[in-house]
Amino acid sequence: MSDIVIIEGLKIDAVIGIYDWEKEVRQPLLFDLEMAWDNRAPAQTDDIRLALDYEAVSNELTALVKRKPYELIERVAEESAAMIMQTFNVKWLRLRVNKPTALKNAHTVAVQIERGKRG
Repeated sequence: MSDIVIIEGLKIDAVIGIYDWEKEVRQPLLFDLEMAWDNRAPAQTDDIRLALDYEAVSNELTALVKRKPYELIERVAEESAAMIMQTFNVKWLRLRVNKPTALKNAHTVAVQIERGKRG
């Protein structure tokens, strides 16, 4: 199976960073996700219950990231991947967390991870 559900550029404002000033403000993180999902059954039936509900993924991810402060985007990536895989029964994902405010002279700084087996 090579079906993938994609969420690109999901913006979540988070308390993120190692500096004192970063612990007092919210900064935007941008998430790009690719998640393996067999789309044949939902395509044949039009049944949302058989699809990977990208709105539910987005809502759960937003709740997770806003729940507590983080220091490193690496931790955000790991906890986000684990939650998505467990909550939504996703067997493989590639997740990128972008922190566009990290470096003044760069468009963004990002961490990308891949977890599970693509199948």
